[in-house]
Amino acid sequence: MYKSEQLAHSLKLLIENGTWKANQKLPSLRQQVEQSGLSLITVMNAYQELEAQGLIYSKEKSGYFVAAQQTKETVHAINEKIEINSIVFKYLKSIQSENIIPLGSAFPNSQLLYSAKLIQTLGQLARQRRSYEQTPSLPPGNYELRKIIAQKYAMQGIPTDPSDIVITSGGLDALNLSLQALTHAGDYILLQQTIFYGAWQAAERLGLKVITIPEHPVHGIDLDAFEQAILKYPIKVCMLMLNSQNPIGFTVSDEIKLELAKLLNKHQIYLIEDDVYEELHYDQKKPLSMKYFDQQNWVLHCSSFSKTLGAGFRIGWVYAGKFSEHIQHSQLMSTLSVNSFIQNALVEYLSHRHYEKHLKTLRSTLQRFKKQYFNYLKNHLPDSCQIHYYPSGYFLWIELPEQVNSNVIYHTMLEHGVSITPSHLFNITDQNHHFIRINCSFEINERIQNALNLLVEIIQNQMNG
Repeated sequence: MYKSEQLAHSLKLLIENGTWKANQKLPSLRQQVEQSGLSLITVMNAYQELEAQGLIYSKEKSGYFVAAQQTKETVHAINEKIEINSIVFKYLKSIQSENIIPLGSAFPNSQLLYSAKLIQTLGQLARQRRSYEQTPSLPPGNYELRKIIAQKYAMQGIPTDPSDIVITSGGLDALNLSLQALTHAGDYILLQQTIFYGAWQAAERLGLKVITIPEHPVHGIDLDAFEQAILKYPIKVCMLMLNSQNPIGFTVSDEIKLELAKLLNKHQIYLIEDDVYEELHYDQKKPLSMKYFDQQNWVLHCSSFSKTLGAGFRIGWVYAGKFSEHIQHSQLMSTLSVNSFIQNALVEYLSHRHYEKHLKTLRSTLQRFKKQYFNYLKNHLPDSCQIHYYPSGYFLWIELPEQVNSNVIYHTMLEHGVSITPSHLFNITDQNHHFIRINCSFEINERIQNALNLLVEIIQNQMNG
């Protein structure tokens, strides 16, 4: 963790525990330099990060102040008929052209992902016909690959047997298979109000009723709202993103995860954890998954290699535990099996230290790019726009003034050959459609800078219009 991030974290705790009250003035930059012994630029970066998270605000010539931390109203939206598949399909079709500048892409820049060592491994295996002709490809997947994944869990203090793991065709397949194993049409599930559109698509496909809870402005997930929802409605399954949440970006603290695990156990509710961004953290220590806090097997943990090795390596998995066989049966009737050649290549690649080296470089590059996007947009967007910055992943979540419709921004940008992602894809209610998600995994060259300038211009025009 960088010194500025350490300082930001320390100051954040003072705000969260009430030591610093709402609207209280913070020590000036120079006072903070004297108190902490850090450089002025380090302190400035820490304050800017807290401001980006909405924890503090600045007044011209007056300094920085603690922002009022108001919990959003805990209204639970009941969505008995989800209709989002056609919307997502039209959106994805609209941005797939190679000529579109992909600030709306869900995947990192492919030039950062495809490891030379992995490509070399693929070439070597391709010349060995046995690697893809004699290897069983039926569920639950390659045993050696499952053993490597089980070892990764064990290294985080999660006892795991390869039989607990089912290999899937990517993270979304893992989520769908898990949800299918745990629910029937008409069941109630709980989602975060703003969440990856794949969760909404799964709910629509399976005919599920959805209860949503709003995000907590500080902790990410609102435990009070969560408990109210599970007491009021017959929730069968929760599907949550708690590490580098898409689209907002926050990572829920270990303390909140522990309390959440207690509630799941107390009320005997299953959690499907979408953790596809687990490796894209900027801290030295990987964030813990909910599976770590799961003592009674209420959590099914889903992840994937596609966000770290590229969309072409759409290999995911689910820590299925006692649901392993059920999920395998569902898999046989849907995706059937996962590419055995790619599984073999991953086994060879992951058996050495190539992956860890690749991840270290990827994290460093994504962190640098994301900071550049944040600083650029912070300096050019109107002050009424809030940029939510969190130290992980490759997305920025931008909050626009309420009168600005993100869908209008998306269509206008698209007419100029640039994609962004409007918030109605993540939140199907009629509220909060003044947010956009930006993919920051592309180096800011002239083409990208022109796209960002265009975004700023269009937002300003919408605000003035």
